[in-house]
Amino acid sequence: MIRRPPRSTQGVSSAASDVYKRQLNGNRRMEKCMMPIPAPMETSCGFVLVNFDSVLLLQYPQGHWSYPKGHVEGDEDHYQTARRELKEETGISEIEIDSGWSQRTEYTFQSKGRPIDKQVFWYIASTDQLEVKLSHEHTNYLWLSLDEAEEQLTFAQEKEVLRSAREHMQKMGKAL
Repeated sequence: MIRRPPRSTQGVSSAASDVYKRQLNGNRRMEKCMMPIPAPMETSCGFVLVNFDSVLLLQYPQGHWSYPKGHVEGDEDHYQTARRELKEETGISEIEIDSGWSQRTEYTFQSKGRPIDKQVFWYIASTDQLEVKLSHEHTNYLWLSLDEAEEQLTFAQEKEVLRSAREHMQKMGKAL
């Protein structure tokens, strides 16, 4: 789990900058927190997509390499989200999901000068499809061995996701 420093109260009104407002209720003293309520965490879901002994990585316009993933829409469950995003981003639709493994990562990024907290739920899926029809959201793709993929991945958390997925697949008897 990533620990983030407390959010700044800079720019909060002076009334709200008083962290607590005391109220009396009979003989009990109650304190009411006046801190702003943080925005809900953004949620995405994605796959570590395996084809025999290789894994699919996508390059994003910002230059980083990661797995196919995207935002939950409406009342989708995580698998529905990950399936939809995989098809939209790669054209791959024939997959088998390994329901015995999942990981969650969390990070903060900047959008329009504001910090956005995000969580991503990762799942393992396998496919026999090799042809990728790359969407406009990405600039490149690679099918790589797990060792090469770990080197290519940009973020440490996603490298750890791959190590965990590999360990799980090996325990399940899948040769990698």
